[in-house]
Amino acid sequence: MWKPEPSLADLQYLVEKAGLTRDALLSAYRQMCLIRHFEETIADRYYIGKTPEFNMAAGPIRGEMHLAVGQEAVAVGVCSLLEAEDVVVSTHRPHHHALAKGVDPSKLAAEIFGKQTGLCRGKGGHMHLFDKEKNFSCSGIVGASFPQAAGAAFAFRQRGQRNVAVAFSGEGAANHGTFTETLNAAVLWQLPLIIVVEDNMYADSTPKWAALSQPHQFQRALGYNVPAYLVDGMDVIDVYRAARAAIQRAREGQGPALIEAVCYRYRGHFEGDAEEYRTKEEVELWRALDPIPRLGNRLKKLGWADDATLEALRAEAQRAVEQAVAFAEQSPLPDPAEALTGVFR
Repeated sequence: MWKPEPSLADLQYLVEKAGLTRDALLSAYRQMCLIRHFEETIADRYYIGKTPEFNMAAGPIRGEMHLAVGQEAVAVGVCSLLEAEDVVVSTHRPHHHALAKGVDPSKLAAEIFGKQTGLCRGKGGHMHLFDKEKNFSCSGIVGASFPQAAGAAFAFRQRGQRNVAVAFSGEGAANHGTFTETLNAAVLWQLPLIIVVEDNMYADSTPKWAALSQPHQFQRALGYNVPAYLVDGMDVIDVYRAARAAIQRAREGQGPALIEAVCYRYRGHFEGDAEEYRTKEEVELWRALDPIPRLGNRLKKLGWADDATLEALRAEAQRAVEQAVAFAEQSPLPDPAEALTGVFR
């Protein structure tokens, strides 16, 4: 997906073809900044009490933590096109999707901290988020998003609604049977389902080349007669353009589509990951494609923003995150008596 930056004329053409406006791109920039600062702030709090010897069970945020720093353009490029009633089903790396879908940062942060004011009253943690109001959910089970989102899409079709369901996954999850089973059913039933594969080239620590005989998921999808798009997941404009086409055809009853977004996570698979499976040089190479400054530079090239405008948007996003994390830290822990309330037994 390496490609030169477009000229001004080409950039203007791409933006026009995607149907993007100045306000939409400024909003995307702010949203990506909010996601980036949210996750970096969570990472900072996560390591409290976990050093010098890493202890996953210590500190104010316990358990595993999977962050998507670097993958913001995929979430924003897709979710900015969704309506309130549309459904998003995410993965064990869900924060960027949740925030892009409109989940309240304060309630999200409180859930990550295990607080009573969280989305699930502190019982779900960072991998099991649910927001009925925003039609957002996720699961720690790899490959679960495909059939879950297909179920929502099936309901939309049966009710005659024009809504769509989006299943996010990594490329590792596409090696699970749920991926091809869902593709097959979605085509047969013409479901308004969009599968978005965030191909960051590693399933945990396993490189793509070591696990996939066919390295591109869009080609697998084509084998099931599913329209598919291969996009630069570090370029929000490229993601938006493909997502707009896929979502529009799904709303019109033309069935499912798949978007394969080649992207990169700058942090490990989980916090505490030694990252022995990749080099520092590789990470730095991908940092040159950071989607946030990349969009910022394009906004300036288009004459739609200057440094002061971008700084104001970053500051606004930072304030929102600081308020959300402060809310989480000041919120009470759940009453132990509620441990079995709202769960099956």
